[in-house]
Amino acid sequence: MAATTHQQKQDEIDLEALLPEHDPNAKDAAGVEAPAPSSQPKDAGAQDKKTLSPYVIIILYNKLIFTTLKFEYPIFLVTFHLTFATIGTRILRRFTHLLDDLNEINMTRETWTRRILPIGVLFSGSLIFSNMAYLYLSVSFVQMLKAFTPVSILIISFAFGLSAMDRKLFGIVFLISAGVCIASYGEASWDTRGFICQVLAIVLESSRLVMIQLILHGMKMGPLTSLYFFAPVCAVLNALVIPFTEGWAPFYALKDLGAFVLLSNASIAFALNVAAVFLIGAASSLILTLAGIGKDLLLIMGSVVFFGTPITGVQIIGYAIALGGLVLFKTQGQKK
Repeated sequence: MAATTHQQKQDEIDLEALLPEHDPNAKDAAGVEAPAPSSQPKDAGAQDKKTLSPYVIIILYNKLIFTTLKFEYPIFLVTFHLTFATIGTRILRRFTHLLDDLNEINMTRETWTRRILPIGVLFSGSLIFSNMAYLYLSVSFVQMLKAFTPVSILIISFAFGLSAMDRKLFGIVFLISAGVCIASYGEASWDTRGFICQVLAIVLESSRLVMIQLILHGMKMGPLTSLYFFAPVCAVLNALVIPFTEGWAPFYALKDLGAFVLLSNASIAFALNVAAVFLIGAASSLILTLAGIGKDLLLIMGSVVFFGTPITGVQIIGYAIALGGLVLFKTQGQKK
């Protein structure tokens, strides 16, 4: 799926950096104990490369399916990913120790209804719109637009009274926003539908991360554990949407797509979530931040190489400005 644990963890770190007055004894935004900086940076870097590879592959693979293979059913595809993840996490729970932290969570019906379900709704919407965006926009432009995510998180956090805006932060927000606007202006293959889908995905994802801070605080929940709870919720919600959006068409188109493509695509997406567990345990938040920037650059280059996506000079300038603001934003979070 386009939105993965690796990317979510980076965004949760961004959110944590916005909350200087947060309880020092609390966990991070997802209720996960913050990992200690690795004492073996070489190992962390090696693990990071292993995790970046499936992330870049799955984004480009999804784009290939949507455009080259003409399987234009993003809601069905992400629903299949989530169903695969639901089954996969249950298998891992049964045969491995990767989900042992489930023993420490008391998931009652009330907790599920009041905490898991609302976040699942936002997560589901974010996944749907982010995948729909790839139908209309290039991979490179989507990654440029995603640079606005920290700004969206900040604005929503500010609205909920979770963060304060100072002059320096306002300047960084303005820098990122200006860069994204310039990059958007320079987009050669502009599509309003895709732009709206990606903006909605960013807003929903930012709201989800803020909601995590508000209602999941205190729950010790690792990345795979989160997937264990949220994947089935999102799978059901997405499945309920399919009849009203894509109908039976994706099921008829499966014979042309083939079982190998569908299963390999879902397997890579799930493998990324498993790999993220080891990366998060081995790397500091700074390494995750740098990995995220490297991942975005790899995806932009991959979009140019594999899909022949044109990138204008105006876009390069705009994205460079946004990237500079993003580095300042995340570096400021490291200094707090």
